[in-house]
Amino acid sequence: MIYANGAAAGGGSTMIIMMVALIGIMYFLMIRPQRKEQKKMQEMLSAMEVGDAVMTTGGFYGIVIDISDEDVIVEFGNNKNCRIPMKREAIASVEKPGQAVAAAPAPRTGKKGKAAKAEEAAEEVKEETVDTADNEAK
Repeated sequence: MIYANGAAAGGGSTMIIMMVALIGIMYFLMIRPQRKEQKKMQEMLSAMEVGDAVMTTGGFYGIVIDISDEDVIVEFGNNKNCRIPMKREAIASVEKPGQAVAAAPAPRTGKKGKAAKAEEAAEEVKEETVDTADNEAK
């Protein structure tokens, strides 16, 4: 019987070690990445300046017009009268003016889109009409 009690006590310490290991795994898989993301978001919001392009949590794109401690005034679209104050936390992403140009994809060469083909066709028709008008004038 003494042996049985010793085995039971050893099983309890194994259970505690397993619980501590499980909590450690949960911390590294769930809590730590979330804190890292919060820190990254906080740095992005603190680096935000007037003139930056932003996307709100609602999916609207705009330009930052004014910044206060807790609020941001964002101008949406080309209409200068559409300025909306919102909380800093409502900003989902910030893009600096130089980043938009640098991040834009390089123009493709080779195959052209429908709009470019239509434009070329219109130019060819225009040139043909000018040529026929010149020939008729002679």
